[in-house]
Amino acid sequence: MNTIVYRRVVSDDELFEIIKLQKRNITASISIEEQLNEGFVTVQHDLETLKMMNDACAHVIAIHNNTIVGYALSMLDSFKNTIAVLKPMFKEIETCISPNVSYIIMGQICVDKNYRKQGVFKGLYNFMKSELNTVFDIIITEVDIKNTRSLNAHYAIGFNLLKRYTCTNQEWALLFWKW
Repeated sequence: MNTIVYRRVVSDDELFEIIKLQKRNITASISIEEQLNEGFVTVQHDLETLKMMNDACAHVIAIHNNTIVGYALSMLDSFKNTIAVLKPMFKEIETCISPNVSYIIMGQICVDKNYRKQGVFKGLYNFMKSELNTVFDIIITEVDIKNTRSLNAHYAIGFNLLKRYTCTNQEWALLFWKW
């Protein structure tokens, strides 16, 4: 069996694969039961935005048999006005994080259903940390409170709660991992 390889995104074809994996796991594509049991992603990115984010700080992907089986999106704070649904998150971060702390946002993480519970989630984050921990002090992400699978996975690898907040009738956990 081939091992899973972790690396940074280098092509538009890889960005297209990320979009396909995203579409299979977005809330609109899966049942409520599957959302509760398997987790879900909230934002559907377009190619242009993904490419701009990748050009600024390349995303991390997990590859098995030449197929992307997981991804973790990198987002710098310079994108705080690019994705409307994420503007409130950046506003909340500014209330809790000192301007002296350098951080990166993990914009979204997703693992293909056939590769869950095999360490891919942890592998994506560990690779991201090994690539970026000399540039950033912490990594921040937000998770929908209803996405307990994702919350538990983040806590299990070392994330801590920074803040809980509500925006447009949705409750979020703002999480951080100090590197």
